Amino acid sequence: MASTITLKRRIKTAQNVSKTTKAMQMISASKLKRAQDATLSSRPYVERLTSIAKNLIGKMDRDFYHPYIRKEKNANKTLLLVFSPDKGLSGGLVTNLLREYFKIDSPNLKLVIIGNKAEKNITRIGRDVVAKFPFGTTLPKFDVIYPITKIIDEYFLEKKVDDVQILFTYFDNVFTQKPRVQTILPIELPEEIEKNPPFQLFEPKVTEILPSLLRHYLEMILYQYTLESFVSEQASRMIAMQNATDNAKEIINILTLEYNKVRQEKITNEILDIGSAASNMTNE
Repeated sequence: MASTITLKRRIKTAQNVSKTTKAMQMISASKLKRAQDATLSSRPYVERLTSIAKNLIGKMDRDFYHPYIRKEKNANKTLLLVFSPDKGLSGGLVTNLLREYFKIDSPNLKLVIIGNKAEKNITRIGRDVVAKFPFGTTLPKFDVIYPITKIIDEYFLEKKVDDVQILFTYFDNVFTQKPRVQTILPIELPEEIEKNPPFQLFEPKVTEILPSLLRHYLEMILYQYTLESFVSEQASRMIAMQNATDNAKEIINILTLEYNKVRQEKITNEILDIGSAASNMTNE
């Protein structure tokens, strides 16, 4: 059985761990509220923007052409964007993300990695990484997607790749975040075009506004997935640190109980020694 000094040290260590994990839990909770508001408030806009863009493309004349909707495949390559946290201690988020990546891993992939945790694991297998970016620890601003869109244009518009996909973590709720792979280019048309859309008036003409609309669509899709990844990271880390704090407190309770038992046993033995000594002196 451990000594009281050893148990005191273990209890102190567990208390320090509990304080650290509690602090990290509170930090993630403060970031989560703001990130959750930003993510959920932008979803309806992005969904409606996607619907409008795809419906307009479906109604264009056959001779209308835009490089974002081309169908021919020549390069037999895919540009994959991987979003992951820069830091760990986020539960199973990174593990689940990498598990999803290795389901689609292929020598035909060209990778753009955003986040240090995915980079450290993916670069070990020697894949073609064309660019790396830090993900950051604060709520992403819109301008973070401009370097990424520049790379997408370079590879997709110049036909170095046939399609562009993104691997990110979708935020269902605070307790559930799921990795997803989504194709963002070429733009896929819906199976059914909206037959009776609400009255829409475009100025200038649709053919003139559609190229800039598609560009805005791509930027908003990327930014939305960036927000989804960030809020998922904060939620996962908050839950993980809460569980770690609860486990540390449980360990503290167990060690405290053991410490009290050892201390009581020591006191009892000392009393017995004193009683035995006093008895021997009386007999003498």
